[in-house]
Amino acid sequence: MGTEDPKSVEDIEIRLLLEALFLTYHYDFRNYAMASVKRRLRQARQALGFATISAMQERVLHDPSLLPKLLGYLTVQVSEMFRDPTFFRAIREKVVPHLRTYPSLKVWIAGCSGGEELYSMVILFREEGLEERTLFYATDINAQALEVAEAGIYALDRMQLFTENHRMSGGKSSLSDYYQAAYGRASFDKSLRRNVVFSDHSLVTDAVFAEMHLISCRNVLIYFDRDLQDRALRLFEASMVRKGFLGLGAKESLRFSALAGSFEELSREDKLYQKRGG
Repeated sequence: MGTEDPKSVEDIEIRLLLEALFLTYHYDFRNYAMASVKRRLRQARQALGFATISAMQERVLHDPSLLPKLLGYLTVQVSEMFRDPTFFRAIREKVVPHLRTYPSLKVWIAGCSGGEELYSMVILFREEGLEERTLFYATDINAQALEVAEAGIYALDRMQLFTENHRMSGGKSSLSDYYQAAYGRASFDKSLRRNVVFSDHSLVTDAVFAEMHLISCRNVLIYFDRDLQDRALRLFEASMVRKGFLGLGAKESLRFSALAGSFEELSREDKLYQKRGG
């Protein structure tokens, strides 16, 4: 009688769970990078008190209230305002001059997490005089993350880092001008959300957003396998105006993707690209 390989059993359990999540709740993690998914599901299993992945699957199939907790582990919600400040400085210096030529603008923050990237971009556009003519789309597959983003409230002890990032990004004002501090929290001004549409959207299964001038999707593609990365990049390319702009995360690149020929490198260091004209 042979002995079971625990690793292969766990792999089977994980694939069955991902299939179950897709069939039952229409969340598709099947082509996410497996090493990352495995690590996060192990964390979820331990934190939520299940002996096996299979036990967790049985529970989530029969108890939808567990789903948001599980999604919290499967969708990484770690960000900061003006993260990688040179990226935002490059937006100011290399993208904004082009955007000024349009009478109206659309910007898509894909995988907006808790909203830090969104507020960074809105503040940048306000400082550059572009906010009034811009409609911002903030999307994520995690409904709880979207609620956090729409609330715009963050721990006050994060503001020191956010403020320094803003300064290094070429900020033209004080970040404190945009929020009120009380009870250990920083609440960002509601006016920053007046041109924002928050929406549930999956880069895995959903369709394009039309006519975007700038798409920022940073530190999302690193969790996808190559085929899913190319699917998302095709979605971005199809959602852009001619000569539109795309921003990726510090560890992401178009260099080896199927879409590499569709974009020009605007800044290799800052992972900023421009769609080729045609």
